[in-house]
Amino acid sequence: MHLINAAQNTEWGKSYDYKSIHNRETFKKRVPIQDYDDIKPYVKRLMDGEQNILWNSEIKWFAKSSGTTSDKSKFIPVSQEALEECHYKGGKDMLSLYCSNNPDTKIFDGKALAMGGTHNVISLENESYYGDVSAIIMQNLPNWAEFIRTPNLEIALMDEWEEKIKKMADATVNEDVTSMAGVPSWTLILLRHILEKTGKKNIHEVWPNLEVFFHGAVSFTPYREQFKSIISPKMNYMETYTASEGFFGIQDRKRAGDMLLMLDYGIYYEFLPVDENANDETETLSLSEVKTGVNYAMIISTNAGLWRYKIGDTVQFTSLDPYRIKVSGRTKHFINAFGEELIIDNADNALKIACQKSGAIIKEYTAAPVYFSGNETGAHEWLIEFEKQPASLDYFTEVLDNALKSLNSDYEAKRHKSMALRMPLVKAMPQGIFYKWLKSKNKLGGQYKVPRLSNERKYVEEIISLANGTEVHSTKT
Repeated sequence: MHLINAAQNTEWGKSYDYKSIHNRETFKKRVPIQDYDDIKPYVKRLMDGEQNILWNSEIKWFAKSSGTTSDKSKFIPVSQEALEECHYKGGKDMLSLYCSNNPDTKIFDGKALAMGGTHNVISLENESYYGDVSAIIMQNLPNWAEFIRTPNLEIALMDEWEEKIKKMADATVNEDVTSMAGVPSWTLILLRHILEKTGKKNIHEVWPNLEVFFHGAVSFTPYREQFKSIISPKMNYMETYTASEGFFGIQDRKRAGDMLLMLDYGIYYEFLPVDENANDETETLSLSEVKTGVNYAMIISTNAGLWRYKIGDTVQFTSLDPYRIKVSGRTKHFINAFGEELIIDNADNALKIACQKSGAIIKEYTAAPVYFSGNETGAHEWLIEFEKQPASLDYFTEVLDNALKSLNSDYEAKRHKSMALRMPLVKAMPQGIFYKWLKSKNKLGGQYKVPRLSNERKYVEEIISLANGTEVHSTKT
């Protein structure tokens, strides 16, 4: 009701008669679920300088978002309320929870290394800006934050990522860094560059007082072993669930695989079941109606003027008292070419098992279906860039396949006697190929990620094409 009252005299609020909405049932019936294409015309007008359209306070910042490497960029409106009551509050709670769980911490004795994004001026006439949400947060932090953060803003907000990594390494290598925050993939690239620059084998030889990495944006599962290989075991890791649209969750327990859903950040949550019984008539559920272990698409209404907005993530509740969640995948990023319903959570955990049993370490991966051809049944093709190759790719593939069967009953059913799905096709890709692919698409930056799963072969074919001329090892078909 706080959100509805605030927006009742906006263009959006008037068009849906927010003044007459007094309960969530009316809100659900009257306001349709939105995706970015639905709000795009409103966002364009905001970016052109119009105000009081979606929210009642001035919108001058826009978070550039690309959950995948699609050609379309999304520009999410960011209000002052969203910055202060959501993103900043999330940062404070993250630090508070960490200190509560680690009372002997000394993170405030040194510097905090932040892997920020980039920002650009949209229009000099109306002083509007867009950039990664991390860059927007950095740009608006109070002056005292500059004293504990490294590197300086001039470097942190550079938009040329290869040069930025070099300058960040130069600027931070002699600092007393006690904490890091950022996207795992880009943080890892920076750490490797620093090790190469210094000739050290372990990051704690460079920063002996480093104690925690606050990470988010993508699953940490594929990166965990890579971090462990270059950072000593005393390192702490703390997961957050942040996005351009808001700050949603924080890991509140040590070594837990879930996060506390933050309920006081100016965000109203609804949850749309995405199981096999869901259809176009399926209604969203409130927090009091959710169950553990069910996949839900998360629908949010925010203090920046997003109304019943589907952000594209699926979550599962692990606890209802308090409400804890884990991100299980994306509503649009999964493989369901043969009714197997393979989500990112399945893929990450199966790869983790395959790595543990084969001694491999994975840097990046993507997967897509190989569709039926002639007398051959379908398959999943996995392109994997290994940090450490398994001794036997065939054994790795066998373990991966068995793990997927154990984690996903639909996959197991389709694999029965290879009637719909044959063994996965795993290809070990050349070193640096995913970085090279992102660079070729001008997608270097913290907001761009390698798409893990796709129902089409576009990404897979592009990466294979880029690797053409370099030997690509694959399992026997």
